[in-house]
Amino acid sequence: MSNEGINNEILLYAPLTGITKGIEEVPDPTFSQKMMGDGIAIEPTEGKVVSPIDGEVLQVFPTKHAVGLVGKSGIEVLIHIGLETVDLKGEGFESHVKQGDKVKAGDPLITFDLDYIKEKAKSHITPIIITNGDQFETLQKTKEKDVIALDSVLLGTAVKGDSKSDESGKMKTKTSVMQYSQEALDIVSAVGGVENISAATHCVTRLRFALLDEEKVDEQALEKMSLVKGSFSANGQFQIVIGQGTVDKVYQAMVTETGIQEASKEDVKAAGGKNQNPIQRGIKVLADIFIPILPAIVTAGLLMGINNILANPGIFGRDAPPLIETYPQWAGIADMINIIANTAFVFLPALIGWSAVKRFGGHELLGVVLGLILVHPDLMNAWGYGSALTEGEIPTWNLFGLDVQKVGYQGQVLPVLFASWVLAKIEIFLRKRVVDSLQLLVVAPVALLVTGFLAFIIIGPITFTIGNWITEGLVTIFDTVPIIGGLVYGAIYAPLVITGMHHTFLAVDLQLLGSTGTTFLWPILALSNIAQGAAVFAIMLATRDENLKGLAGTSGISAWLGITEPAMFGVNLRYRYPFIAAIIGTSIAGAFITLQGVKANSIGVGGIPAPLSIVASNWIPFLIGMAIVIVVPFIITYLIAKEKLK
Repeated sequence: MSNEGINNEILLYAPLTGITKGIEEVPDPTFSQKMMGDGIAIEPTEGKVVSPIDGEVLQVFPTKHAVGLVGKSGIEVLIHIGLETVDLKGEGFESHVKQGDKVKAGDPLITFDLDYIKEKAKSHITPIIITNGDQFETLQKTKEKDVIALDSVLLGTAVKGDSKSDESGKMKTKTSVMQYSQEALDIVSAVGGVENISAATHCVTRLRFALLDEEKVDEQALEKMSLVKGSFSANGQFQIVIGQGTVDKVYQAMVTETGIQEASKEDVKAAGGKNQNPIQRGIKVLADIFIPILPAIVTAGLLMGINNILANPGIFGRDAPPLIETYPQWAGIADMINIIANTAFVFLPALIGWSAVKRFGGHELLGVVLGLILVHPDLMNAWGYGSALTEGEIPTWNLFGLDVQKVGYQGQVLPVLFASWVLAKIEIFLRKRVVDSLQLLVVAPVALLVTGFLAFIIIGPITFTIGNWITEGLVTIFDTVPIIGGLVYGAIYAPLVITGMHHTFLAVDLQLLGSTGTTFLWPILALSNIAQGAAVFAIMLATRDENLKGLAGTSGISAWLGITEPAMFGVNLRYRYPFIAAIIGTSIAGAFITLQGVKANSIGVGGIPAPLSIVASNWIPFLIGMAIVIVVPFIITYLIAKEKLK
């Protein structure tokens, strides 16, 4: 199958079967901001990558998560399977080609375990990038949503001016390492010199540095380098986007010319972690624990919203009875939905235990067992602790004269977090010292037994008290000065998203839900997402730039469905005033709904579907809050944009 159409048109076929996405929707600035070049993305539904063109394999990365190709016309294509898949170290991938292989369109390149990638990677979305797009005409992208590998045309373009011969294309792509010696030295100088580099490595597209002081980076010098396509800092690492097929040569030139010791990605991660202060490291730990379990929590919240519509009074009128009283035949369905929805919250310690023990280096299944121990049905339910304490009817164990409360930790966050850390450390300690033949009989039983006793005797009571203090403190602040509380939290939430600190408030929301049954923080989060979407929709209407209009439209829809990163990083932060307008709207609405006592009884989708998670009696003030965050940011952004985007 030829890729050359009439009039030297170059056609690239879909390398995967799946659903197409705009490159701007990829949740990674390297791709969404087109640092590597323009292209398109596919959410694969099958784990097979085929060649989209006739050409040659430029590079297959050692971890097999990405492949670079060069076509007969000289066009260079990067296929990057998933995001942050370099951290999987090749597990789940199988390469069928090597560097220098000649391929035809449709030849298998890489197969991968799609379910494994979905579970372990940041995302399975796969960008397909033209890395030397400056030599070709503007890309024509398919309008199809569903594409089939090799059957669907994905991209079309043509060479600018006179076409290059195969030989010139090869000469361009097979430059020697020494050609990049000066560029490597310039990059090292721009990041503060060799003495400022703690560790350095590279992935398929970027140089990754752990720097001693990022303040020494000369970003203006980096921007002036034609080799550098972009740079940014994330998770304690300073990353410089170079491009496939070139980045490894630049890295080798850097090692040769400066004497920097080659490092693995784990070395750079560890060194980068040292650059973060204790608060940043703590926030990252919480994010690593709670992000994997977020889908289960959001799903449960949505289902609880459906149950609320069926079972709560006042939904269809101030004095209206619950729907299941009017239509009793729906009662069984509502009860079943409630069981399905509540499970994630009833067994929340098991979910947290699984994720936390895994994050701390232990065996995740032991974390699940630990979480289930803390909510064992023979224990007194934590939600009945307050009334039992008042009545003096708390059951206890007598351990050699020591009374230990026989209390469960349903809906609690801190007890299982700290117990998981203890369990993981005990397991790691024993695993290093117990011979292999006895590990099954010793490590898990001892680790669980010791952690279980510590959890009920020390960890649980102390952290349960601390959790109650946090809850009571927040409740007191928002009860005493609700306007200030809502105004401040509305103002800081979006900036917290930029830093990643917003993940810490998921733990606070869960603690509030576990202790009081509702949370007054999550509704403000939902309004913040809607505000970012409203601001970006204003940009969409105000701009005449078709690319910006398309990006704003898709990212606005995404924000209104709870995912704000494309809107924030793709548009609002770039122009600043939409971001500020969204903050203003959220602050006003946050103060209003807090004054009205709006609360959520679950964590759902933080966007337009948010009312499903709001207490039914609070719907009207929350809908007014939604109107505020739609109207205020939209008007402010639109008026400014009409002037600035002329």
